[in-house]
Amino acid sequence: MPPFSDLPAVSGDDRRALLTRARQAIVETILYHRPADLPPPFGRLAAPGRAFVTVRCFSRLRGCIGRMDATLSLAETVTQCAIGAALHDPRFPSLGVDDLPSLEIEISVLSESAPIAPDAIQPGRHGLLVINGTRRGLLLPQVAVEHHWSGERFLAETCEKAGLHRDAWRDAGTQILAFTADVFSDAGLSPA
Repeated sequence: MPPFSDLPAVSGDDRRALLTRARQAIVETILYHRPADLPPPFGRLAAPGRAFVTVRCFSRLRGCIGRMDATLSLAETVTQCAIGAALHDPRFPSLGVDDLPSLEIEISVLSESAPIAPDAIQPGRHGLLVINGTRRGLLLPQVAVEHHWSGERFLAETCEKAGLHRDAWRDAGTQILAFTADVFSDAGLSPA
């Protein structure tokens, strides 16, 4: 068992606030080409936080960007990652005005990462970060569930994402870190 503890769930009000901030940041950046005028965060949203934001249009992935450092408030991390996912993920074209009506946002609030033994990995509970030299690969916990991967397959796919060979997780020079995530989306959140 890694030395980190699971994150306490983000409250419903905080989830709605983060999703609203993310959507407003994306919409205003695309429509007005300027940063959104967002209220200052308070409570848990003002505390340092790690997060990834995934954007989809018509249920198709269009971007996913995150931060594993906790140097910004959770609200600012989500705001920056939302804009990054919508406009700066190099794997996808930037979202445009025509994409906004079909925009779906998913936020993953992350725990701190910690070393984990390969046989302790629980797909769906743990996300993985693999590091070898300057190469890094990260996959969120929900990715293993979406693809029905075993722990070993999850490790192999994370290594591949890092640009390493699929068995690099067996190398002594490869660090295997795990984290947990509280994952929520605007599609899965009931109105206030």
